[in-house]
Order: sequence, then structure tokens, then C-alpha cells
Amino acid sequence: MFVGRRWVVLLVVHSAFFALHAAPRKPHVVGLGAGKRVPYSKAGDPAGAASGEDALKIRPLVVDGAVKEWTTGDAHDVTDRSFVVRRVLRLNDSLPGDKLGHWVWQRGPWLLVDRVTGHASPIKLPDYDPAVSQVSWFRDYGAYCGVTASGKSLYAVVAQLAARKPALAKKIDAFDPDPKNHPDPICAQPDWQREPLRVTFHPTGKGDLSFDIVPGSAVLIEDSGDDAEPADPKSTAVKN
Repeated sequence: MFVGRRWVVLLVVHSAFFALHAAPRKPHVVGLGAGKRVPYSKAGDPAGAASGEDALKIRPLVVDGAVKEWTTGDAHDVTDRSFVVRRVLRLNDSLPGDKLGHWVWQRGPWLLVDRVTGHASPIKLPDYDPAVSQVSWFRDYGAYCGVTASGKSLYAVVAQLAARKPALAKKIDAFDPDPKNHPDPICAQPDWQREPLRVTFHPTGKGDLSFDIVPGSAVLIEDSGDDAEPADPKSTAVKN
């Protein structure tokens, strides 16, 4: 009798264990909220403000009802579960000794947002410069004019999400780091063409530059989310 009861207990424990781990996970609710305008100027963001820009439209990135980040501009769907959007930062601009706090809004890095896990992670774009780079997205590619680390060269760049090297990096011209000598904008937003896969750059004061991109497989790996949270026991090469 004792042996029989022990087996019954073990069977119940194992059944409960598997039921617990087989229970469906609670889905995350991810989206962008309503927009609002905040004061904005070159004094607050000398790298990112356009000529005459005195206000910035921002929207909250909301995950499960809570504001996780603030964003600006249009979002781009990369896959059916991931999208990119540009983050906006509220920076402390107070000087030592200021009695009243002074905060300014600045454009920040691009974020990759996963609707399934709710994760938002910064994207590293090669030679990205917020004063120059206006990113145009297509599939998992971002095209923009970039500035090298030395600050002396302007490049046409196509970056692929999660790829180690850019799909395109071509020098456009020498670059003067003095903002007083820059046209506004330095480069207009690039244009994409699907077939053949082609991107056209528009540097101010120069002719348009077009490049055919040899398409490759997407290298973005989306987390399955299996380790993101425990189960809820209460829930059921380039050519010119």
C-alpha cells in the first residue's frame, strides 16, 4: 500500500511540473502612445536640431501599460514582431549652482523593439552621426550619410541589423567638422528601390549617388523569449 501511494504522489508531482511549464506565457503589450510636443532648440541639442526647429514631437514606448522609453519620428517594422524607432532623451542641462533644474530634450540612438519579449535595445550603426545621419529603413537595412571617427570624411553607409560589417561604405567627400561650414541638411534622406535592390544618396551640393546592393539573408535573430520570464502558474557585397 505504501509503495502504491508513493507512486501516486510522484505521478501527481510530475504532472503538476509539466503542466506548470507547458502553461502558455502571458503576452506582452507593446506599442507607441499618443504624441506631444516639447521645447527644443540647437542650444539643447546642437548635434541634432534642424534649422529653425523649436519643438520636437515625442511619443512614449509603452510596454504592459508602463512607459519604457520616449521616442521621436516614424517607426519602421523590420519583421512581424520587431520594429525600429529613434529614442529621445531628457538630459539634465543644469549648471553647478543652478537653483532651478534645467532639462532639455535630445534625439538619441535608434532602438530595436521586440513586441514578443518587450525588450528595447540600442542599435549600433557604423559611422552614425546625429548631426548628419538621416536614416532611411528598408527591410533590415538602414541607409544614411555617416562621418568617420576622425571627423574628416563623409561616407555613404548601408548597415544591416545584427551584421558586423556594413553592406555599403563608400566615401562621398572630405568633411569639415566645423558646423558653421555645413549645409543644412548635409545629406537628405536616401531613397530605396526594391528591384533591383538600389539605394540613392542625396548629399547637398553634389549629384545623387546610387548603389546596387547585393541582397543577403537577414541576420537578425529574434529571441524566442523562453528565458525572458518564468512560466506563470496562474495563466493557462556591393556593386556600383
